[in-house]
Amino acid sequence: MSGAILFASADALLVVAVILPLFAVPVLFLAPSRIAERATLVVLGLSLLVALAIAGGVGRSGAAAASFIGGWRPPLGVGLRADGFSAFMLVMTAAVLLATGLFAMTTPGRSRAGGERMPPAFWMLLASVFSALNLVFLAEDLFTLYVALELLTFAAVPLVCLEGKLAQVEAALRYLLFALFGSLLYLLGVVVIYGLYGTLDIILVAREATASPGFVLALALMTAGMMAKAALFPLHLWLPPAHSGAPPAASALLSAVVIKAPIFLLVRFWLDLAPSALAVAVAPMLAGLGAAAIVVCSLVALAQPRLKLLIAYSTAAQIGYLFLMFPLAAAVSPWSALAWTGGALHLASHAFSKAAMFMAAGLIAEALGHDRIAGLSGVGRVVPVSLFAFGLGGLSLMGLPPAGGFVAKVMLLSAAVHLGAWWIAAVILLGGLLAGGYVLKVVVLALQRPAEPLVVQPVAHWREWVALALALVAVGFGFVPLEPSHFLFIGRPASWAGMVP
Repeated sequence: MSGAILFASADALLVVAVILPLFAVPVLFLAPSRIAERATLVVLGLSLLVALAIAGGVGRSGAAAASFIGGWRPPLGVGLRADGFSAFMLVMTAAVLLATGLFAMTTPGRSRAGGERMPPAFWMLLASVFSALNLVFLAEDLFTLYVALELLTFAAVPLVCLEGKLAQVEAALRYLLFALFGSLLYLLGVVVIYGLYGTLDIILVAREATASPGFVLALALMTAGMMAKAALFPLHLWLPPAHSGAPPAASALLSAVVIKAPIFLLVRFWLDLAPSALAVAVAPMLAGLGAAAIVVCSLVALAQPRLKLLIAYSTAAQIGYLFLMFPLAAAVSPWSALAWTGGALHLASHAFSKAAMFMAAGLIAEALGHDRIAGLSGVGRVVPVSLFAFGLGGLSLMGLPPAGGFVAKVMLLSAAVHLGAWWIAAVILLGGLLAGGYVLKVVVLALQRPAEPLVVQPVAHWREWVALALALVAVGFGFVPLEPSHFLFIGRPASWAGMVP
């Protein structure tokens, strides 16, 4: 079966990528917890094969794969399309979610160490999140994207309050309000675009779009909505309590991949949909907000008393690097291709490193019974693999070699310097120093000898290795060549065609 998937047509697999996790939800609803765990892992494994097959098909053909629902082409029909960037996101998401599923499993033969079995709802929500993310990455219709965003919201928000604690419920409600506010703004923008052009297909709209007041208004509404969902400063207030209060497996997938969906759409809006001149004019504003996120949220992370809260504020800060990419990638210059590749690489390395760090923090909290940073002295002697995974993930956030974050930031720095955006280069360097401050704050303390012997609970060592594997993948991205990626440009706007050497 896996061989058939790998050699199937990439076009035919686009629909499978969306519906395979979704069709598993009724089965997971009826199945006992133990069976639900294993059924979800089977679905996640098959979905990873589907994503690899789509990416392989796109790479072999050198063109985007497309599928039209019911055979009807836009503007009457709805299309799914996988260019190089979409395929890249599909594979990254499938890999992170498969690791998350493994981490959330019950220890064989007994209850999960450090707590009870994950609620059956977790596995249904995990499959629903997966389906919604795949639809976000593949949909070419703006209203279909709205449906995908709503499915993602209503699958992701309950993950925050799975344990039913009051603080978790409050964080989930705040997350829900921001997400619904973002969806409303997005939908208003979609209505304006339909009134202007009579179609919602991204490719068809891009061919007709001009920098008219109506189109600018529509993009402004949609962008504000995605900023709220992406927790870009100053709309980040919902993220730290939601990501830090959720169970570790949920925190990992929320921070690693769910938060990337609105950022992916912002890339679509400003680098695919908007006219080039408009994108060049607006991109510095997005970068300014990204710079503020890096500086402010990193400083706040330094002052956090709890490990998971520190990691959550780090996520709000690291998101800023993806917005620094916009003025660099939108510029009409060969260096914009390097910036675009660096931004995509930062997105992937952040996903794997942040998933590893949240998993490691969860295991540390299981071992000690808390995640107070002041009480972490000596934890490196108790759960050394978890601390090593946390440190490797932090290495990527700091941008130190050989981690993927290093190569990504070198690409962004090179583009910024050659394009004369010195302030962006300065923010990138400052962000790396601040990340080093909050990562080393934890690691140095954890390696110290404790004043008193620690009282610890056992953790499942194989779960530590899952976290370490994710951190090693983030480090492995550091061996990517320092040059624009041809794969990421497959199916991208024609104006970029001459930018990749």
